[in-house]
Amino acid sequence: MKPSFAAAHLAVPIAVMLCACSHDKAPAEAPRPVRTVELRYDKAAEANRYVGTVQARHELDQAFRVGGKVAERKVEVGQTVREGDVLAVLEATDYRLAEEAARQQLAAATAQAHQAESDLQRLSALKIDGSVSASDAEQAHSRALMTQATAEAQARQLELARNRLKYTVLHASRSGVVTSRKFEVGQVIAEGQPVISIADEGEPEIVVDVPEDQLAGFKTAQFKASLASAPEETFEVILRELSPQAAATTRTYRARLKPRDPKRLALGATATLVAEYPAGETPVATVPASAITQSNGQPAVWVVRPAGSEPVGTVDSIRVAVHGYRNDQVLVSGPPPGALIVTAGVQKMAPGLQVALQQVASSDASKQAAR
Repeated sequence: MKPSFAAAHLAVPIAVMLCACSHDKAPAEAPRPVRTVELRYDKAAEANRYVGTVQARHELDQAFRVGGKVAERKVEVGQTVREGDVLAVLEATDYRLAEEAARQQLAAATAQAHQAESDLQRLSALKIDGSVSASDAEQAHSRALMTQATAEAQARQLELARNRLKYTVLHASRSGVVTSRKFEVGQVIAEGQPVISIADEGEPEIVVDVPEDQLAGFKTAQFKASLASAPEETFEVILRELSPQAAATTRTYRARLKPRDPKRLALGATATLVAEYPAGETPVATVPASAITQSNGQPAVWVVRPAGSEPVGTVDSIRVAVHGYRNDQVLVSGPPPGALIVTAGVQKMAPGLQVALQQVASSDASKQAAR
């Protein structure tokens, strides 16, 4: 059967297109640009960073020894006070009435004691000539002892009432700065309820929380600290106290460190603590955490193998041994010194992939440790 004229007419342009395509080649894929870091080894000292706060070593919560309604407040937060200064006052009307009642009861008990003593002396004189019986004299003696004891008890009650009246005025039990106030005028507070905190500015400390896996090395580390307000000014601190028990909520151990030399620190300021450990025997290199990937479940990095003098090359995966972490950096060993490690886009790498070197940085463990 002969092809129709329309089919023959369509076959000509199709053949021309096929011939034209057979002479064109697929464009070569451009090398993928990557950033790299040059690996350098050194026996770097281990270091961990902690963020904590400046607190006073001695901080005391002040409380009234009696309850009542607050009549006056004498101090504000941040104010410096001396031992004995008045901090606050309670309404004392009820306590004055209680003192007056105790005084009247003491007067009555004292009068009864005097009367009983007079009766005893009179009956004792009459007992000599037999005018009174021995039992009456014994009763008079017992009554005199009882009334005397009652008078002494009432005297103690009056003393307690006077003390409770004095307790309506809260005095500072130590010198320092007021760090918190938990009441207002007119508020009714309970006996022993903390109302004011006073801290001693003379002995500031830096308080941090240490994870359990870093606890052993933390005890032997050397420490430096700086404040967020002056990060470039570092100073040495020494470990004063390390909690023997982990906190129930965070499972961390609280550490308190004091400046080696007397130094005035703002209470409540944010502090950065650097714990430095002795350098290990195995040389390590510092690479960005973004450079770490996995190969068969093991940590690895992508190494660029340059192609001659051109800023291009191919990548290959090499396993590494991880020796520690520093914030956004990792201490590793394994690749040869001077190797170029891919630091970004590692999830898009593949063995033999052509890459173009965009930026080469330096990996120096000793410099990173100094930071």
